[in-house]
Amino acid sequence: ENFSAMTRLDQNRAAAQLAAKLGQPISAIKKVTIWGNHSSTQFPDASQATCNGTQVSVDQSWLETEFVPTVQKRGAAVIAARKLSSAMSAAKAASDHMKSWFSSTPADDWVSMGVFSDGSYDTPVGVMFSFPINIKDGKWSIVQGLQLSDFAKGKLQLTGKELCEEREEAMAVCQA
Repeated sequence: ENFSAMTRLDQNRAAAQLAAKLGQPISAIKKVTIWGNHSSTQFPDASQATCNGTQVSVDQSWLETEFVPTVQKRGAAVIAARKLSSAMSAAKAASDHMKSWFSSTPADDWVSMGVFSDGSYDTPVGVMFSFPINIKDGKWSIVQGLQLSDFAKGKLQLTGKELCEEREEAMAVCQA
C-alpha cells in the first residue's frame, strides 16, 4: 500500500494528445488511463476519458493508429529529437504523482499508477501493473467495473505478458 510505480508521465502525455485533438486545455481532460508497463507495450486508454465533463468521442481508428502509438513511443521520440530525456516533464509527473497520493483524487477523476496487481481486469497477479487508481487519505484503490473492449483486453494481455517476462528475468538474476 505504500509502494507504487509512476506512470503519470505517460498519463500526462496521453491527456496532452487528447487535448490537442479536441482543441481543449489539458486541464479539461480527465479519466485517461495508462494500463500495464512503462514501456512500448503500455496501453494508453481514452475509452473512459472526459473533456469538460462530457465523454470524449474521437474516431476509433485515430485512437488505435495515432493516439496509442504516439503515447507509447513519446519518450523515445523526445530522446531521439533532443538527445536528452524530457527531465522537466518527468519532474512535473513526479510532482503530480505525489500530489495526488497526498491530496486524494477528485471524485470525477482518477490517476494512473503502477501497483501490485490483484488480478483486476484479468491482469497477472503480483506484478507492478498500471491501473486507473482512486486515492483517498493516502490509500489507493484500483477503479473497478470499467468495461473494456476486445482491443483493450488484447493490449492488457500483451503488456501483462511483458511484465511477467520481466519479473522472471529479475528473479533469475536474484537467484544467480
